[in-house]
Amino acid sequence: MAERPMRMDTNKGLPAMESHRDLHIWIIENLKMVPVPRRAYRNFFEEHCYIVLHVPQSLKATQGASKDLHYWVGKEASRDAEDAAGSFVQHLQEALGGATVQHREAQGHESACFLSYFRRGIIYRKGGLASGLSHVETNMYNIQRLLHIRGRKHVSAAEVELSWNSFNKGDIFLLDLGRMMIQWNGPKTSIAEKARGLALTRSLQDQERGGRAQIGVVDDEAKATDLMQIMEAVLGCRVGNLHATTPTKSINQLQKPSVRLYHVYEKGKDLVVQELATCPLTQDLLQKEDCYILDQGGFKIYVWQGCMSSLQEKKASFRRALGFIQAKGYPSYTNVEVVNDGTESAAFKQLFQSWSGEQGKNKNPRGIGKLLQVKLDVGKLHSQPELAAQLRMVDDGSGEVEVWCIQDLRRQPVDPKHRGQLCAGSCYLVLYTYRNMGHIQYLLYLWQGLQASAQEIKALSSNAEELDLLYHGALVHEHVTMGSEPPHFLAIFQGQLVVFQGSTAHSGKEQLTSATRLFHMRGTDNHNTWTEEVPARASSLNSSDIFLLVTASFCYLWFGKGCSGDQREMARTVVTVISKENKEIVLEGQEPPHFWEALGGRAPYPSNKRLPVDMSGFQPRLFECSSQTGHLVLTEVVFFSQEDLDKYDVMLLDTWQENNQSYEEVVEGSLGAVSAISEITAMSRWPVSGRAGPLAQQALKGSEDSSENELELGPKADCGGASTSRSTSTSTSTSTSTSTSSYPSSPRCVSNGGLPREQLMHQAAEDLPEGVDPAHKEFYLSDSDFQDIFGKSKEEFYSMAKWRQQQQKKQLGFF
Repeated sequence: MAERPMRMDTNKGLPAMESHRDLHIWIIENLKMVPVPRRAYRNFFEEHCYIVLHVPQSLKATQGASKDLHYWVGKEASRDAEDAAGSFVQHLQEALGGATVQHREAQGHESACFLSYFRRGIIYRKGGLASGLSHVETNMYNIQRLLHIRGRKHVSAAEVELSWNSFNKGDIFLLDLGRMMIQWNGPKTSIAEKARGLALTRSLQDQERGGRAQIGVVDDEAKATDLMQIMEAVLGCRVGNLHATTPTKSINQLQKPSVRLYHVYEKGKDLVVQELATCPLTQDLLQKEDCYILDQGGFKIYVWQGCMSSLQEKKASFRRALGFIQAKGYPSYTNVEVVNDGTESAAFKQLFQSWSGEQGKNKNPRGIGKLLQVKLDVGKLHSQPELAAQLRMVDDGSGEVEVWCIQDLRRQPVDPKHRGQLCAGSCYLVLYTYRNMGHIQYLLYLWQGLQASAQEIKALSSNAEELDLLYHGALVHEHVTMGSEPPHFLAIFQGQLVVFQGSTAHSGKEQLTSATRLFHMRGTDNHNTWTEEVPARASSLNSSDIFLLVTASFCYLWFGKGCSGDQREMARTVVTVISKENKEIVLEGQEPPHFWEALGGRAPYPSNKRLPVDMSGFQPRLFECSSQTGHLVLTEVVFFSQEDLDKYDVMLLDTWQENNQSYEEVVEGSLGAVSAISEITAMSRWPVSGRAGPLAQQALKGSEDSSENELELGPKADCGGASTSRSTSTSTSTSTSTSTSSYPSSPRCVSNGGLPREQLMHQAAEDLPEGVDPAHKEFYLSDSDFQDIFGKSKEEFYSMAKWRQQQQKKQLGFF
């Protein structure tokens, strides 16, 4: 039975909504709000406007979880339809309450939030939906249409003219002939784009053809002659060359950091725009009695509504935003997001220097703010998987642990008796082995001390790769910075983790006899306790915690006034790891004179510790890393799941609390050397698309994207690979270096220009051109092809370790 539409207009109540559904879509038809059948949810007619409401089911229990309410405008939609959609959105907003974020979306320029609802892509359909007609016809075979598929993480398909003139080199096109569907991949498309295009094609096959249509893919026109004959029978013979790829958006991504805050209000019939501030923005600029517009460089417009602003102000939000866009000369499709005081989106908050959910609320009026720590009940991890996910606990930490210290740039095993004793000036590999549903799993932590050198950090990653090869790529890598250890890392050491100053490896305990040393002890049980050596001075003390003071003649265990009983109990256990001497308990305020003498005298120290930030209200954010124009661009994937982790992608997961180093520490530490950046090992065994800029291409060590090389190469090296001099130039800098390369000795030059990549990649030995050494197929590429495929010059490649050469050759089809 056909799904019966339920209509509504502005004079009637809101439509009933099924509470268990997370997504609701209505189409504006004849200025009325009509529900769209669920099977047609990703189809949008260009002559209509739509309203989309998203209620995240998994966040219902989270206090303050917001809903997202969008109205979508087709590029051929009438002004009346858009006005009606805006009116309906306002009515829905009033009914849903303040915890709703409103969005205005324009066809082809939708926000990441909107696109994330449709994992298999959006389909734009020409024309309008006539009353009474179905949104999507199933098993319709009398059809001929051409769909232009574009997008990277978020894919869309738009119906275009049935002609070769619609094609270009950098996108994917689907010729839909009813019983036959032919996907034509442009020569400049990446593997990731092809895979996502095929996923959309197959979803059309299932939804609209009941799985009965045949699918053909044209990757190489010369090898797909039968499919090309069908295409030419429909489209005619192609005349001339294909067009180059057209950019997807005209707004420059580099303008996004240009953020300005405006107070916008009406004075009579005029719209007054008053600029208040530019970067860095502070939260106190937003007054709860007013409304503001935040302009993200024309890329996106935010409207912030204070909780005490008038209803008339709030109703005028979209109108004012559109007036602002027109006044600034921005494109009409500029995205608009309206946020309410207290329910701001993460994307809005990140534009401010800092953001506190406690603004305007009373702070703790009493003196000492105790560190709130809760004992972890590990028995709940299996019964409450959401708790395990929040804490990032794969198990209770009772598995096997092996530790290696990086010494002389090589990994050296650490005696199990000392495996929980690390040094701030060193780096360590910590291998954790556990069982999950009967299968052995491996987790490799790469722990980096804050005082470690750039060479040690580089060696840490390279040694991790070597260890990964020994385990046939089965290790899951996790980088850990000193001071930002995740809960599971602490749990595997069972409360015995101690970080010593310096890089004396495991001779730190011997130094206790000849130096005054102070240790800061934090934690309440075996799963969250860790100890760190701090400067031996009074200013290092803190009333909320426990400290161990060790000298050549005495050993004091100092209890701050704010520490808990659980903290004291754990401290008595941990001190034996540091010193076997008898400890004298000292309470804050009752210290003997020589206690202060050992610390160099009394000095002020924190006695009013700030409460820790409650991270439960922050949701993790996932970003796809890409470079469309040579600059790194992060595209957010909202409401993500594991399905969004594609093997062709490089993704960034922001969990809010995993890296609390300062900017200077990050630059001088993990980002201090480009060589360290190049060791991104967590994804090194996956093929990646070459969408990153020159620096990222170097870091990712290769690409399967066939897009044009962004580097302009200098003089080519002589074939044979003796000592060479080469200069590589970009538009901004030129560098020249001379080095002796370890080129393979067996290959001989076939031609000065090199062989085409098609004759070398994925070719068996018997299929190679005469004179090519099968063990060194990559050497016969031209210098430009080699740089394009491997992401580095031949000299750089052959200077790498042999195992790394072999690994990359396997990934790229040259092994």
